[in-house]
Amino acid sequence: MNTPPRTRKDCEALDRGDALATVRQRFALPDGLIYLDGHSLGPATHAALERVAHVAAEEWRRGLIRSWNDAGWFDLPARAGAKLARLIGVADRDVIVTDSVSVNLFKLAAAALQVTGERTVMVQADEFPTDRSITAGLAAAGLGELVVLQPHERVDIRAVRPGVLIKSAVNYRTSEIAEIAAWERAAKDTGTLIVWDLSHAAGVLDLRLDKWGVKLATGCTYKFLNGGPGAPAFVYARSDMATRMSSPIRGWFGQKDQFDFSADYTPMDGAARFAAGTPPILSLSSLDAALDAFEGVDLSLVETKARLLGQLIVSRAEDMGLELISPVEAARRGGHVGIRHSDGYAVVQALIARGIIPDFRAPDAMRFGVAPLYVRFVDVWDAMDGLADVLATRAWDRPEYRVRAAVT
Repeated sequence: MNTPPRTRKDCEALDRGDALATVRQRFALPDGLIYLDGHSLGPATHAALERVAHVAAEEWRRGLIRSWNDAGWFDLPARAGAKLARLIGVADRDVIVTDSVSVNLFKLAAAALQVTGERTVMVQADEFPTDRSITAGLAAAGLGELVVLQPHERVDIRAVRPGVLIKSAVNYRTSEIAEIAAWERAAKDTGTLIVWDLSHAAGVLDLRLDKWGVKLATGCTYKFLNGGPGAPAFVYARSDMATRMSSPIRGWFGQKDQFDFSADYTPMDGAARFAAGTPPILSLSSLDAALDAFEGVDLSLVETKARLLGQLIVSRAEDMGLELISPVEAARRGGHVGIRHSDGYAVVQALIARGIIPDFRAPDAMRFGVAPLYVRFVDVWDAMDGLADVLATRAWDRPEYRVRAAVT
């Protein structure tokens, strides 16, 4: 089915025929809740909750320091990285779980500047604030000259200069997918290294980074990968590129033979050299278990379902006369749909009060996420019914829905 369903019965039929339907059972979703967060935190999986409980009660409480060896804590960043590697289309050895996206962007961009021998660090004006701030921080530290590019998801080769570009694979507001392979071809022609931010792409798109020529990337794991609040991020560094790079943060978990306690620093081979401090074992264990939700899952089916779920939101929003900020063309859109409304924050709060959870991004964007592993077509249909009613009755127009919380 290439067109969005037009009735709830159509949605029920699609759910019955959904090849991913049984995967939903791997998630510990609250009863009566429609979770369309767009996408700031994936829900817990049963496996992740069980793993965290076991690690805390047994490996930490009973095993204590022995668990670094006996429970395999020491190798966990690489093992979780290998699971992630399949989801982004790269070799197992080229991914390591470490630090946060912010720290990893800094490490990769600073190291890439050394490789290029250039001093230009680029970012687009509509990038996520962290990505913009990291580039500004690199410039403030004297590591490069900041150049802010105009927003162009489609490749404008005239904008790409020799140096380093930090770019999201999926825009956090609009959900527009970058033409990754085309950007990489342009970068090759201009002597540019791109550090890709996969935060809104990994786990919802059928990524083929190696095939597309991507050399460097990072991404968070608490969105579509469901690793848990504050779960550590990951680094992808293609092996031939990693051997040429030196991390600006030489933490001891990135050092070869670290327990020799040598005064000389010799980096680990490959992407592992970008590890830094001691890994957060509880949250890393949660992530490792959560990634098992993707076991046996065909990512091409995940991406196809995300597109059709998104088309249902687009269709219903257009029927309501709402303004979209996401592409209408499904192939250009990631795992969420952005809808503009002048009172979007209050509308989102009214929906949450009804057990429908999207999220809001200032100044006026309501984001509806469609994580294909657990979101059903009937969930989206019912959520759009709820949105239509909230708007028609002005149920959002209440003082308590206008009070901004610290986290939006």
